[in-house]
Amino acid sequence: MEKFSCKTTILSGAGAICALGEMKGTRLFLVTDPFFVKNGMAQRVLEAAKCSHTEIFDKVQPDPTVELAAEGTARLRDFEADLLVALGGGSAMDCAKAMAYFAKGNYKFVAIPTTSGSGSEVTDFAILTHDKVKHPLVDPALRPDTAILDSDLLMELPRSLIADSGFDVLCHALEAYVAKDAGAISDLYAREAFSSAYASLPASYAGRKEVRLKVHVAATMAGMAFTQAGLGLCHALSHSLGGMFHVPHGRLNAILMPSIVSLNANAAGKKYAELARAAGLGGSAETIAVRNLKNGLVRLRRELGLPETLAQAGVPPRNVWASAAQIVQAALADPCCAANPVPVDDFMVRRILEEVTGRV
Repeated sequence: MEKFSCKTTILSGAGAICALGEMKGTRLFLVTDPFFVKNGMAQRVLEAAKCSHTEIFDKVQPDPTVELAAEGTARLRDFEADLLVALGGGSAMDCAKAMAYFAKGNYKFVAIPTTSGSGSEVTDFAILTHDKVKHPLVDPALRPDTAILDSDLLMELPRSLIADSGFDVLCHALEAYVAKDAGAISDLYAREAFSSAYASLPASYAGRKEVRLKVHVAATMAGMAFTQAGLGLCHALSHSLGGMFHVPHGRLNAILMPSIVSLNANAAGKKYAELARAAGLGGSAETIAVRNLKNGLVRLRRELGLPETLAQAGVPPRNVWASAAQIVQAALADPCCAANPVPVDDFMVRRILEEVTGRV
């Protein structure tokens, strides 16, 4: 039996943050990072909401820690908010979701992503870091009530962020499409998200702002797909490496994805071929379509200026192999591994590491 649900109301388009003013909140607690306070975007959100009492928690950093989430949870409880808003990328979403989960307050939770990647605005997932290990939290209670996809917030995205977050979208869609719990409905979202993002990312990277809402919506669709279907080894290993070496998550996905496609091809070749054809990569025979999918990812990675190996991403091979046992253990323990279409073991993870480590 297939089950699909999305309790999150999704509002999209230019100026969509104005919808905050219709939510009738009086005490707004905003979770964001210092950048959005400095550039005035946090203030724009507060003004749009028209709440009489507001507080900003602006300590979010990349790879938010358990300690940071605990500090925010205490602040949220003390403030007694009726409207909780997360503004920012995946880190702000994850931190706010963890805070909401542990504070257990009675408020409306609104997610406003400013990057097109994590899909966290519609998922049951949050990632916290502790002792250099990323720990996924998975619970339906983590899903926000409302997601606001405002294209006005996407106009000044740095090219490196477009590339990193864009490959996160592709990875979410690709892994959800072949995951063990994939179904007809999640497949629709995953296939459309992958095709749309693959087609639009080069233009967005080149500076064409009119396509950015399309990528933004693709990120949300990919989030809807993987929160139902699951992910796989690419995310499990990316979480492990990211916790250890603090390389951006999407960048790690870009490095890992072609090797993961090869690893899973025997079990997932038919669906990889479907995804390749949907994205316009062709291939009448399954093996050719899978090869085209892998090569298409490699070409796009190069076009977006992303590294091909961990060494090119600034992680020396000696550091990888010095921590290999911890990396492998964390990847195998990650819940994402359970949804991979091929059962994962120690040997397979080490084989992927050998392929992506590179040379100095």
